[in-house]
Amino acid sequence: QVQLVESGGGLVQPGGSLRLSCAASGIIVSINEMGWYRQAPGKQRELVASISSGGITNTAISVRDRFAITRDNAKNTVYLQMNSLKPEDTAVYYCLAGRVYWGQGTQVTVSS
Repeated sequence: QVQLVESGGGLVQPGGSLRLSCAASGIIVSINEMGWYRQAPGKQRELVASISSGGITNTAISVRDRFAITRDNAKNTVYLQMNSLKPEDTAVYYCLAGRVYWGQGTQVTVSS
């Protein structure tokens, strides 16, 4: 049984930082593609960043200079470091494992 537990979301002021975590069980993150997606109210879910089993990352152009996806194989966890956050980054952020399994999501709100 695959479980993905996201954490690290919250309320942050514009310009602030957050680090999201996706702790996986039942699936090995190092040999699967892992991704972070987000969905804002009234919008479609979109890819934020992904990391392949080989460690190759792909980050959306809109956040490429501010967000970074990393992976800790020992902890079987994937992270999304988000810097210089903007109000338009406000969304529910989801972890996707192996292109199949979704986490429950974590809310990120950027507001003053």
